[in-house]
Formats: sequence, structure tokens, C-alpha cells
Amino acid sequence: MGIVQAQAIMSLDGYIAKPDNTIGSLFDWLQNGEVAVPTPAGDFTVHLSAASAQHWRQWTSSLGALVCGRTLFDVAEGWQGRHTLDVPIVVVTHQIPADWVEQHPDAPFTFVTDGVASAIGRAKELAGDRVVSVAGGTIARQCLELGLLDEVAIDLVPVVMGEGNRPFFGTLSADEVPLGNPTTCVQGDRVTHLVFPVAH
Repeated sequence: MGIVQAQAIMSLDGYIAKPDNTIGSLFDWLQNGEVAVPTPAGDFTVHLSAASAQHWRQWTSSLGALVCGRTLFDVAEGWQGRHTLDVPIVVVTHQIPADWVEQHPDAPFTFVTDGVASAIGRAKELAGDRVVSVAGGTIARQCLELGLLDEVAIDLVPVVMGEGNRPFFGTLSADEVPLGNPTTCVQGDRVTHLVFPVAH
């Protein structure tokens, strides 16, 4: 099966959102380049630097499934039944949103109520030999603590937020979790793309 990779667009001081859940300038790099790249779902087009465009294409073409938590699912309003990355979605939740499921009968979404490990297992089945991407800091932290992550991918934006209610991993139960040297380091315009292996 493929690898499990936590992914985030993050400020230099580790935040993925401001206190009011807005993202400030974190996503500006998605529209500051000359290379037009449609998203896999074709719902909009990003405009990237040449280096970021190559990295983006490689990353999106490798994906087989996405795991997220209920908070992200709700904030995104379920992506109207089709995620921008156009892959199956596994949502970790305490309660299945029955009304949403009824309204989106053909949506490739699976709702898992028995924990993160079960959700990762289901996502691996869906992804086959492709990458399972974990989105959202809470789910990423749980995966990291459970030893379920193979890689951590960061799109690091050179901005200091100063404060935020969403640090990527948040507070870990362990003192620290060492990662390996980056296997990917791509310099884009106003973003650095990094991928770190997780030691097992």
C-alpha cells in the first residue's frame, strides 16, 4: 500500500489559521505565479511559479485518498460532495451527517466513527498504492502519536502570524517527535515545499 502523509500550508511560526479561522496570506502563493494549473476537480485554477507548479502536479497526481476531521468537513461544507483534489474522502467523526449523506448520494465520502486508525485503514484500502493525505492538525497529531504517519509535507509560507487557534500539530503527548532530513525541498515564490520522513 501507499504512504500516509500529513500535509499543511503553514506559517513560519507553525499556524495553519488565525484565531478567527481565517488564513491571512497563507494561500497567496497559489495565485502569484504565471503557470496556470487547473485543480484535479476542475473547480478552479491555481497560478503558480514554475517550481511550485511542478511540485503541485507531482503531489496531486500521487494522491489516492484524503483523511480529514469533522471540523474541516463542516467548515468546507463538505466541498459540495466533491473535493477539489478529486479523490475519495474519509471523514473522522463522532456522528455521521445523515442529512448531508442523503443530499449527496453519489459523493465519494466515507464517514468513520471508530477512530483515526480505522479511518487510515479505510483510506489505505481506497488509495491502493497511492498516497493517503491527512488534512487538519488534530487528525495529523493523532496519526503522528499513533505511529501512522510516514511523511509530513509542509508548504512553508514566510509569514509570522504571531498567534492563532490552529497550530498544525498542536500539543503532543510525547516530549518531541524527531523527523528525518527533508526528502523534498522546493523553493517557490513566497513558499517553500518540504517533505520530511517520519522515523518508525
